[in-house]
Amino acid sequence: MALAAARRVPASVLLLAGPGLGRTAAGGGVGARSFANHRVLVESAAASGVAVMKFKNPPVNSLSLELLTELVISLEKLENDKSFRGLILTSDRPGIFSAGLDLREMYGRNPAHYAEYWRAVQELWLRLYLSNMVVISAINGASPAGGCLMALCSDYRVLADNPKYNIGLNETLLGIVAPFWFKDTLVNTIGHRTAEQALQLGLLFPPADALQVGMVDQVVPEDQVQSKALSVMAQWLAIPEHARQLTKNMMRKATADLLIKQREADIQNFVSFISKDSIQKSLHIYLEKLKQKKG
Repeated sequence: MALAAARRVPASVLLLAGPGLGRTAAGGGVGARSFANHRVLVESAAASGVAVMKFKNPPVNSLSLELLTELVISLEKLENDKSFRGLILTSDRPGIFSAGLDLREMYGRNPAHYAEYWRAVQELWLRLYLSNMVVISAINGASPAGGCLMALCSDYRVLADNPKYNIGLNETLLGIVAPFWFKDTLVNTIGHRTAEQALQLGLLFPPADALQVGMVDQVVPEDQVQSKALSVMAQWLAIPEHARQLTKNMMRKATADLLIKQREADIQNFVSFISKDSIQKSLHIYLEKLKQKKG
């Protein structure tokens, strides 16, 4: 899309775009490549033209700056490889899709780091939300906050039927306010009133409830998540590609444009907000609780 070309790529993406990426799987030819970096594994699915991107950032696939950077690089590689038309997002660690934004990136750092981190979050959202590929999330674990956001960027979401696998934007529970583009993505998916309640209360939906409100499209047994995602992908890829891409862009362009036009202001708002003493204190308390749980 023309929009993607106009975006400024984070400096961290340019710095890490070289060594260690783009390794080709043995025996793989054009259109059958796999590649990996430290935190992302991309494999060619059995279905022609479909890539499977697995998050592998232990212990909970938190969206650290490094993971965000590697995800953006991997997405760019796939978008530039015209043999790939579909992408399945999933976790290399069953039980946790992604715990969301890495709070350690937002605590005790300097404003320049906060700005770099938030630009990387924006970039991942824009690339996923506007991707020309069919993007399906095979959600094989809990998916709060930023994990939920990635799933919401998909064209279709399949969630494993496990009561522990909650999904939602729970930022308010941490004393954080979800930015307007998180909100817009949720509203576009489940409607204004349901999104308003969910955001204010920081709700995390178990599978049955997530299906009922439309946050996911199917709930299936855990061992069928991947196969169901592939079967749904076949249905989407059967649609003439040009018509589907134009329709997707028509549906999503206005939402994406709001962030693109206000990107720098959004970064500054985030830096100002996250730097507040009260917010830093809340993050400190939450991170300490996490340490105690691990202990």
